[in-house]
Amino acid sequence: MEDVQRIDPWSSEQSTDYQRLIQKFGLGSIDLSLIPNPSMLHRRGIIFAHRDFDLILNSIKNNENFGVLTGLMPSGKMHLGHSMVIQQVKWFQQHGGDINVAVADLEALATRSKSLEGGRKTAIEDYIINYAALGLRPETTNVYFQSKRSEVQRLAFTLGRKTNLSELESIYGFQGDTNLAHVQSPLIQAGDITHPQLEEFGGLRPVVVPVGVDQDPHLRLTRGLVSKTNWFNLKDQKNGGLIIALSIQPENEKIFGISNNGKLVLEDRKIIFEKIKNCILKLGYADILSNLKHGTITIPGATSSDKYKLKIELLTLERSLGGMGLLPPCSTYHRFVVGMTGDKMSSSKPETTIFMDDSIEIMSRKVKRAHSGGQSTVEEHRRLGGDCSKDVAFQYLQFFFESDDTELEKIRKNYESGRILAGEMKQLCIDKATIWLNDISEKRDEWSGRLDEFLANDSI
Repeated sequence: MEDVQRIDPWSSEQSTDYQRLIQKFGLGSIDLSLIPNPSMLHRRGIIFAHRDFDLILNSIKNNENFGVLTGLMPSGKMHLGHSMVIQQVKWFQQHGGDINVAVADLEALATRSKSLEGGRKTAIEDYIINYAALGLRPETTNVYFQSKRSEVQRLAFTLGRKTNLSELESIYGFQGDTNLAHVQSPLIQAGDITHPQLEEFGGLRPVVVPVGVDQDPHLRLTRGLVSKTNWFNLKDQKNGGLIIALSIQPENEKIFGISNNGKLVLEDRKIIFEKIKNCILKLGYADILSNLKHGTITIPGATSSDKYKLKIELLTLERSLGGMGLLPPCSTYHRFVVGMTGDKMSSSKPETTIFMDDSIEIMSRKVKRAHSGGQSTVEEHRRLGGDCSKDVAFQYLQFFFESDDTELEKIRKNYESGRILAGEMKQLCIDKATIWLNDISEKRDEWSGRLDEFLANDSI
């Protein structure tokens, strides 16, 4: 059972038991009623889980700053599965988020033996042009390359001090024959995910990473690393209220009142406690209980709903004292879309997917050969109806090509009742996909020669 439930960013075999994944990895379920102007992917339950998405929703509601981090592996052509992430990124951008796109050229070099030069060419000519065609706006989009952004690499090394090989083996299944560049790539991703909080890239604010659930290991690792860097731990008390505890680390021992011989210097501890109390008082809490010896401050009147604003104040204080002051990343997770053959989509297997630059003839041929949920004969299909959960053409309408929920539901009912045949379902998909692909093609032409508008200054 463990193998079935393992999720791996680099594996072609992934679990699709989403409810079990939610339970095993502690993901939150999406509450559609809380999402403003939910996208098609939200409405249809394709985006099914999250971590700390409420922080992003609060930022949207209060018109506050938040960032979005997404990435691309420049080792193959862009296909439909990749477009699903960009649709989500576009939704965040429309709601005020600024976009950072990480080109994982170092990871492609480590795991796919793709040269940095080849990765750059693939990223721009096969991905960024399609991102533009899908509707990302250059004004708040910054595309950068891992190999060019030294801050990402510096963060990778800094965060790497908070983990070890055993943890990486546990999360990713690395073994003795795994090359060290591959082992390092998750740390580079952690640098990607956290760096939009650096002052020069947007500052302290929540950052959301929309991904397929197979990428959750990167989020779990990064959240764990960030929590280990935080100087102040903020937790609920069993009997009510919140408690702040000092997290003593080599870089903050002196500030927190620990002498070279390990003894507590009360005068230094009092100084840091006064700074913490000033943060708390700014938020209107007057009842504060301090325990200098144990390094804790209790706020009896605070509740779980107050944790975020307190966390921001404490992280701001941490930064002023020389700490990293990072929030754990937020994330949303979408379901896998089935490949044309019924297996996982893959750029290395053209028969499994529709590429963004496929001709209408090639797309039509793939759809006609796609896995069907229809019955073996027309008579049986009229009597028993089709199975939408197995029908690739229907699912592509659901995930990509049919934006009208009412029309999609009509198609579903007609297929399941047998009124629409399997061949007719495929033709519906071809017709809608033709309009979609032609529109993308026209917009690619409009953006040709203008892609530098999307590139960050360090990546031009």
